[in-house]
Amino acid sequence: MERWNTGRHALPVRGAGPSARGTDMTTAIDDAKLQAFLGKVVGDVGAAMSAALVVLGDRLGLYRAMAQAGPLTPAELAEHTGTAERYVREWCDAQAAAQYVTYDAQTGRYALPAEHAVALADPDSPAFVPGLYQVTAAIWDAQPRIAERFRSGEGLSWGEHHPCLFEGTERFFRSGYLGNLVSSWIPALDGVEAKLRRGARVADVGCGLGASTILMAKAFPESRFWGFDSHARSIELARVRAVEAGVADRVVFEVARATDYPGRDYDLVAHFDCLHDMEDPVGAAKHVHRTLAPGGSWMIVEPFAGDRPEHNHNPVGRVFYAASTCICVPHSLSQHGPALGAQAGEARLREVVTRGGFARLRRATETPFNLILEATA
Repeated sequence: MERWNTGRHALPVRGAGPSARGTDMTTAIDDAKLQAFLGKVVGDVGAAMSAALVVLGDRLGLYRAMAQAGPLTPAELAEHTGTAERYVREWCDAQAAAQYVTYDAQTGRYALPAEHAVALADPDSPAFVPGLYQVTAAIWDAQPRIAERFRSGEGLSWGEHHPCLFEGTERFFRSGYLGNLVSSWIPALDGVEAKLRRGARVADVGCGLGASTILMAKAFPESRFWGFDSHARSIELARVRAVEAGVADRVVFEVARATDYPGRDYDLVAHFDCLHDMEDPVGAAKHVHRTLAPGGSWMIVEPFAGDRPEHNHNPVGRVFYAASTCICVPHSLSQHGPALGAQAGEARLREVVTRGGFARLRRATETPFNLILEATA
């Protein structure tokens, strides 16, 4: 009997070892590699299960309470948040085991480190991540239907997912936009920032709940913005958020597809993290070409990816491929699209842009999570 080593513990694995065989196995098993892989499994399963607890901590205000009050016992945290101490105690220990919070055995108190609070408790931080956990929840919710699509080859449209996908996507992407959109992405475009400061017309296509549109409107009050998305519920929420942000006088949100949104002579058209999802990305590119003003720019923000699969076999690619399998590819297939996927890469995007009629495409800048491309006629 071999031992499954998970770090502090070793678990028995019957039949493992140099001579172990399964029904389809014809080679000897390297026990060290098996132990290493099983240890990885423990880490991955723990992360997958703990993701649900992060969603709970965000939804119930547990992280926010810890960030504001400092170290707390489970009873104190429960009192601060109007929750039950027994549940909170178990949640705290799970978070401590995950190293999301710290535990002081002398005082019995749990604390959220300041660096973790920036990521878990501050929605206006560029590092805020709970939205990504909501996307994870949506993926799990869709898993039975995605399994059916694996067999049938059919698609699953964006609007058929659990509503937490829409909110989670907006919250996660908004963090990246807060940290980069106005400070580095727009300045990296050729002459666009100056146009926006003077007063320009901007179309944000595939705007979702409007985070990117609203951020640009707040930064450039002389310009006018139009946000378009085919998902009606997202547009309804975007309109509410524009009012809450005080920019409804210069932002219009409308339900429209990427291939037929209204208006012309836009100085800037932007697609944020959505071109790869579309059923007709070439058609979308052609419509951008038709609706841009002379000398206008098309900003394409896409998940960071290399052009070859092996370039994306890394932690960031792992996240994007998982989302692409359950969200991006199914949506495009639901509309008989090409299913570019979230790891399409610059070469495939260049083909789309060129077929849309654009003469030039350049990588304006990048982050570990995004490619920022600029296309001009």
